[in-house]
Amino acid sequence: MKAKAVREKFHYFHTSGKKAVALLIDPDAISNKAHFIGTIEQAVLGPIDFFFLGGSLATRAQCYSCVEQIKFLNRDIPVVIFPGNAIQVVENADAILFLSLISGRNPEFLIGQQVIAAPYLAQSDLEVLPTGYMLIDSGQLTSVNYMSQTIPLPSDKPALAVATALAGTMLGMSHLYLDAGSGAKRPVPKEIIAAVKNHTHCPLIVGGGIDTVAKAKAAWTAGADVVVLGNGVEKNPSLLTEVLSVAQMYNLSLNVN
Repeated sequence: MKAKAVREKFHYFHTSGKKAVALLIDPDAISNKAHFIGTIEQAVLGPIDFFFLGGSLATRAQCYSCVEQIKFLNRDIPVVIFPGNAIQVVENADAILFLSLISGRNPEFLIGQQVIAAPYLAQSDLEVLPTGYMLIDSGQLTSVNYMSQTIPLPSDKPALAVATALAGTMLGMSHLYLDAGSGAKRPVPKEIIAAVKNHTHCPLIVGGGIDTVAKAKAAWTAGADVVVLGNGVEKNPSLLTEVLSVAQMYNLSLNVN
């Protein structure tokens, strides 16, 4: 990928009104290599718009190896690190969502892990995408809740989500990520997505609990630029193809109009 190519791709979806799909891969959760390769091949044929890579417990070696395997099967779709901590920063990816957990009050994930990663990133060729990460209550304890030791934003308080998102953008964050958490019981509510979309002006990524086409469409309709699929694809491999098909049909309709 060329310099700033990933940033420009996010910006394209944000400004064009077209919809994107990202596939989140947790290197720690890969137990069947043949299944993993099949999923990547399916995503490349889709084609998916972004590969996100990260998890709560993945090691640096696992992340590096996972990126290598994705790159072996694909050279065009960007691989973006979605880090759970600083040790998951690997130089063979294309970009990193440089996350600050602005919905929480744990300094380790507001700035601590970022300080550890910054010197390494400064010497790497990774494209750094400053991202305000907002965890939204999903009705159950998720891995992100537990690992970050933070309380998610209430799912019925759009004004609080808007204030948090605005603070992030005023601090210079150029991307926003609303997440219900891996394996969430319910996704980020459309009211939260719409409120944040209407009050901010940067690419909006939404993930967690999106395990049906209807939920993906609801997130897009509310204002998400990028929908992230993860556990839903593991449970139902056809979900990826179905969601990509809907996105492609919608994007083609914009070209016709």
